[in-house]
Amino acid sequence: MRLKLLTLALSLAAVSLPSHGEDLLDAYRQARANDPVLAQADATRLAIHEQVPQARGLLLPQINGTLGLQQQSSSGGSSSSSSDSGVSRDDLGHTRTRSMSVELDQTILNLADVANLQAAHSTSDSQQQTYEAAAQELFVRVATAYFTILNDQEQLKYAKANEEAYRVTYDQAEQQYKVGIAAVTNVYQAKSFYEAAKATTISAQNTLENDRQALTVITGQPVGELKVLRSDLPMEAPAPNDPQQWVDSAMKNNPTLLAAQLSVDAAEHSVNAARAGHLPTITASLSRGKSTTWLENGSYNAITNGGAGNGRWGNTIGVTLSVPIFSGGITQSKVRQALYERDESQDSLELTRRQTTQNTINYYNSVMAGISEVQSGKAAVESAQEALDATKAGFQVGTQIMLDVLTAIQTLTQNQSTYSASRHQLVLNRLLLRESAGTIDYKDMEYVNSLLQQPTAQ
Repeated sequence: MRLKLLTLALSLAAVSLPSHGEDLLDAYRQARANDPVLAQADATRLAIHEQVPQARGLLLPQINGTLGLQQQSSSGGSSSSSSDSGVSRDDLGHTRTRSMSVELDQTILNLADVANLQAAHSTSDSQQQTYEAAAQELFVRVATAYFTILNDQEQLKYAKANEEAYRVTYDQAEQQYKVGIAAVTNVYQAKSFYEAAKATTISAQNTLENDRQALTVITGQPVGELKVLRSDLPMEAPAPNDPQQWVDSAMKNNPTLLAAQLSVDAAEHSVNAARAGHLPTITASLSRGKSTTWLENGSYNAITNGGAGNGRWGNTIGVTLSVPIFSGGITQSKVRQALYERDESQDSLELTRRQTTQNTINYYNSVMAGISEVQSGKAAVESAQEALDATKAGFQVGTQIMLDVLTAIQTLTQNQSTYSASRHQLVLNRLLLRESAGTIDYKDMEYVNSLLQQPTAQ
């Protein structure tokens, strides 16, 4: 998987960006290179992986070298002299010793270290899956921010059209009142709707600017003109058209769920490591060293003549068996702690499994419902437009009142807003379904990108 992600990153970097109409893939490429959330997940993954060589190193040979120098003061008070050397004991001065050694230690049996190595592998694999989840989530985060902007743009367009329609109606009501063919009530009603529409437009503009900044946080780049969602969206049901198959896929492929499972495995190994604290360990050692002793006043022979082997290299080899007997209850406490942590990991896994199942079914149902919502929303917009046209015509001939016209304009705008939101949400729900199933990849972004087109001139 790591190789696939690296290949993907290199291929993305090799693709040049178009000079006009930024699309979803452009935003994703920028996010892949600049998103701090993904970069943080990658750094965490690499840091956790270093636990593996650290745990393995405890089972490999350990080599240490030492060099020591000691000085010992001779005891005074004796005036006797050596018959062999003719040197008084009071004249010997300080005794100095230099020692050098190299020692190699090798673990032969330590089940705790073995279990800790297995736990480190599981923890590293779990973090790898967490990174995969972050990489998959990036698809959805970019798409969500992108389509939120597109929806905001349409909401602003409808708000402006709504404001303009109310302005025209307000102007018309004022003219009719001035010539005496309409009551002042029409003017007040029209002005009320018009002023509210202006406030809605300002709010929509502010929302758009805020959401453009939200995409910049992910991509690290200013947002230019975006391609928009075309009108003829495919209305096919998810394939496979069976929610249980999507759930089965999630149980096998969802990286967050796999990470939770690997965390349980790591916790099991940690329990074994804690229990191994009761077991003996065996270590082999090999050392080579020498020690040289001399006197400060240069009377080296006074010591060396009486000390066979002084200054010569010597070898030591041995095997150490260490049997833990009593540690004040620390080992038992560590076992209990490891068991509690394993239980917590198992509960977290079960919760993740249930949430993954729930999310997968919810997204599947949302896609199915979204198809109907888009179809119904389109019909509702068409009907609201026809109703507005008929209401305006009726107002001209006196069969409708001003409030009917204002209400018809409001209904059309609401239906347009709902229709736009349902179209963009349908596309996002398809991506969310694939993310929950653990199967979302770059091809899904390419497919969604194919649903975009250059914005038409306003």
